[in-house]
Amino acid sequence: RLLQNFPNPFNPETWIPFQLAEDGVVILRIYNQKGRLVRTLYMGAKPAGMYTSKGKAAYWDGRDSVGEKVANGVYFYTLHAGDFSATRKLVLMK
Repeated sequence: RLLQNFPNPFNPETWIPFQLAEDGVVILRIYNQKGRLVRTLYMGAKPAGMYTSKGKAAYWDGRDSVGEKVANGVYFYTLHAGDFSATRKLVLMK
């Protein structure tokens, strides 16, 4: 299950919580409003469980794949884990 990021809106960093029903490799991709890939967060192989605290949730620092800060706006994040995939939106406000 993919949960809502916190805080939302955020500046300059956010955590993206999720839950896994079974073990799997977790990949989180962040897209801009035009559908372009902004950043990929490889979480690696994770055992089933809850990843809802700051120490366990996926972390995004508001930067793209080359380390530059992204612009204000709405972004979409997609979690892939095994056969599971889900998408939610987040807001970056500076």
